[in-house]
Amino acid sequence: MDHFPRIPMYTGLNAVQVATQLISAAMVIYALKNAGRTSTSALLLRPWFIVLVIAGAIERLAGLALGVSMERDWVVLLAGTNRPVALAQANAMLNRLDLLCETVGASVFGLLLTKYDIVTCLKISSALMICSFPILVMLGQLINSVSCHALDSSRTPSDESICADLLDVRKIVQNGLSSIKHGWNEYKQQTVLPASVATVFLNFNVALAPGAIMTALLMHRGMFHFPSSNLSISEKCLQISNSCLTGISPSIVGAFSGLCSVMGLVATFISSSLVKRVGILKAGAAGLIFQASLLSIALTVYWAGPISQRTPLLIFLASIALSRLGHMSYDVVGTQIIQTGVPASKANLIGGMEVSIASLAELVMLAMAIIANDVSHFGFLAILSVSSVAGAAWMFCRWLGNPTDEQRELFIFDPHFQLQAT
Repeated sequence: MDHFPRIPMYTGLNAVQVATQLISAAMVIYALKNAGRTSTSALLLRPWFIVLVIAGAIERLAGLALGVSMERDWVVLLAGTNRPVALAQANAMLNRLDLLCETVGASVFGLLLTKYDIVTCLKISSALMICSFPILVMLGQLINSVSCHALDSSRTPSDESICADLLDVRKIVQNGLSSIKHGWNEYKQQTVLPASVATVFLNFNVALAPGAIMTALLMHRGMFHFPSSNLSISEKCLQISNSCLTGISPSIVGAFSGLCSVMGLVATFISSSLVKRVGILKAGAAGLIFQASLLSIALTVYWAGPISQRTPLLIFLASIALSRLGHMSYDVVGTQIIQTGVPASKANLIGGMEVSIASLAELVMLAMAIIANDVSHFGFLAILSVSSVAGAAWMFCRWLGNPTDEQRELFIFDPHFQLQAT
């Protein structure tokens, strides 16, 4: 991304993302119409499934590249690192729109599924993807024109050999390995490394967060009073269904997910206000400490007794939902800290490395969840989640309490250091 002009790269990545989304939708429609019931081993070898996986991987890669480019390059270039309040408001707005789109998109698609069959819904989604592409291109051009064509150039001088290397598989591998090595060396030498590592630690929290593991726990609430067995979560799900046992009401599961989304949205407003009042460093510490405290309460309630009872269950879910305030606040503030502390010429490189390490952390935790796939092991995963968030809070506060001269120089406008100076 550093070797190409920003606007053409933005347009190209959007085109790749839309194209792969359409391919994925087409493969799913084909499978629904033509593929019958088949074993898992046979499914993995089907051509349509292989295409679906490859298209999904490319779409995800393009999405991550767009995210890094927007968060670490465009926003900083347009708002400026010497305007912390404006940068905080811009970051909060990006996260706010992202959450709104995810919530509204999921709600609209769910509404469509209640009225139409899956194939029709996928065709409607494909039409929306096609219509969204020219809008995205025009919005990119509009941002560039309003900012006096600040996005026309690339971060580094254009290199014609880069274009030729895109068609050479051997060069792609060599450049990739070189970028990983160079990116890691630059990443571990940055001044704001503790803030970035804290972001990585938050990705270890896959148990006490809205997601597949939490949903599986809630759906198996009715099994907590039964003797533990060697059945996996999926087998227990089938056993519950066959014996007409039910977990908690689906409405509570939906309300929990909705409340988590609302807390994330509220956090985008709180984060910019915190930055304005106490500065980005103390705002980051507040977000991490708040999340660690609420998750500790949730863990205590879980170990204190069965959450099959209504009151413990509501306290457990409310603590996790409220902890999203701290999580999303630090997500906004931590991004700004890294935006401020990382040189502009290395923003995409270090941003991409951070996303890679964070994804690896999440992958490790999901692998552990697969190994410990019995419901009775959820407590172990919850302890790991709380420990990771508490470790992130401790690391960040320790970094904040022992500032270096370079750190003081980077955050010279922060109230924390201005008070120390006086």
